[in-house]
Amino acid sequence: MRRCARSFSWGLLLLGCVAVPAIALAEDSMRCGTRLVYQGDLKGKVRALCGEPSDISVVSVAHGPGYWRSPWDYSYIGPTWLDVPIEVWTYNFGSSRLLRHLRFVGDELVDIRTSGYGY
Repeated sequence: MRRCARSFSWGLLLLGCVAVPAIALAEDSMRCGTRLVYQGDLKGKVRALCGEPSDISVVSVAHGPGYWRSPWDYSYIGPTWLDVPIEVWTYNFGSSRLLRHLRFVGDELVDIRTSGYGY
């Protein structure tokens, strides 16, 4: 009897170790119909797969390193600091699904969060 209980507890532990990473992965992607968007995708891809968001808000501007190129040719001019907009796109998929907030830094999707149910 003790051996059965011990193997059952090991089985639960193994199941927990498998289930926790699956829950953690749920927040780095978003389903749009039959397609998925992931962190690291660009705005154009997200818009093409999911359509227009319900709301777009510019929350701040990041000041980070970048490379400035001359508008007349593609020669390297040198390092500089660029202002990169940080936008939050909100997708409302209806009252039966959760709101999704996608945070873009520049053109790259860096964070996907859920909120309460849509409207």
